[in-house]
Amino acid sequence: MKLELGYIPIEDIQFNSVSKIENGVLYVNAEELKNLLLEDENIESVALHIAKPGDSIRITPVKDVIEPRVKVEGSGGIFPGIISKVDTVGSGRTNVLKGAAVVTTGKIVGFQEGIIDMSGPGAEYTPFSKLNNLVVVCEPIKELKQHAHEKSVRMAGLKAATYLGQLALDLVAEDIHSFETYSIKEGIEKFPELPRVAYVQMLQTQGLLHDTYVYGVDMKQSLTTILYPTELMDGAVVSGNCVSACDKNTTYHHLNNPVVQDLFAKHGTELNFVGVIITNENVYLADKERSSDWTAKLVEYLGVDGVIISQEGFGNPDTDLIMNCKKVEAKGIDTVIITDEYAGRDGASQSLADADVSANAVVTGGNANMLIQLPQMEQVIGHPDVVNIIAGGFDGSLKSDGSIEAELQVITGATNELGYNKLSAR
Repeated sequence: MKLELGYIPIEDIQFNSVSKIENGVLYVNAEELKNLLLEDENIESVALHIAKPGDSIRITPVKDVIEPRVKVEGSGGIFPGIISKVDTVGSGRTNVLKGAAVVTTGKIVGFQEGIIDMSGPGAEYTPFSKLNNLVVVCEPIKELKQHAHEKSVRMAGLKAATYLGQLALDLVAEDIHSFETYSIKEGIEKFPELPRVAYVQMLQTQGLLHDTYVYGVDMKQSLTTILYPTELMDGAVVSGNCVSACDKNTTYHHLNNPVVQDLFAKHGTELNFVGVIITNENVYLADKERSSDWTAKLVEYLGVDGVIISQEGFGNPDTDLIMNCKKVEAKGIDTVIITDEYAGRDGASQSLADADVSANAVVTGGNANMLIQLPQMEQVIGHPDVVNIIAGGFDGSLKSDGSIEAELQVITGATNELGYNKLSAR
């Protein structure tokens, strides 16, 4: 399967009477977009804000980040099973508004959403401070249940990103990147001497607003399965979770998965990138055993020499990570795991809740317990009062002058377990 991504560079974002892309500027008709989002009867009000790199702006609580894309050639449409009908995606051509994002905010759970600072020390910990962001603030109708609130905010973000992506439908991208995965037979014939490598992506599916959607289906209702890597780039996987901000995979992360990008960069020269296995992270032991058994079975079935496994979240999912690693290694297949650490503020505690000697090749995204200081910002978009209760914050985190003292885990994407960040450890 082959997919071409056409990058449409976005260097600025502005409100305008007409929504369009012109000379690298994304113009947004705020009233038109708000009216679209207010079609959801569970949303009481919508406010749109612009946050650019270097602005003295803090966004909190952040629910999701989504990169606008549009399918211009090939089957299906962006975010299949949710926005578009259920067609297999991952082929043809998709235009990408590179440098732009939709950021959704919502006081949904209260304790597991994050912060994006557009400037200052906090901006250095998140990739989203480098983007031209359209921030969507949705306020729900009274007494709306949390699950319905989460769905409304999730859908608002996807609708907004689709609306912006459509602006690039007829644009011709000068910067085009091609990605192709061959069938098992074709790959063996084409690269007989190259090591075969697969990527196992663990998806957050613990329920209670800890969900990830694949072609519109809650992944906890599915068994471990196989995707073409390019399906991720067309929005087949969508974030629907409210977990600790530092290591959750937003929809933007799924669309721009760096493990997939790096494997494609070496595909056909140093290795044969066979494909992606997606598996869920469960709460109960029997479910963890089932999913990890299937992971090891599919890895063996693909006949690979090496596997990269990435985690999402921490604590309970550490067990899924180690189970996957142990069972794949037991098949005689070399395995590298990607995680982050909760090693205490001094870094001296055990980093993971589970461990095994077979997990001897580990990449870490940093220590989420590290204490950080965030200065006051001129503008706060959202609800600053949640800072004292979000994961990584504590009573007194939000100071009277608007500055914040908290653990690194309050920053969206700071210790991302796909490696989409700047931190690691040796």
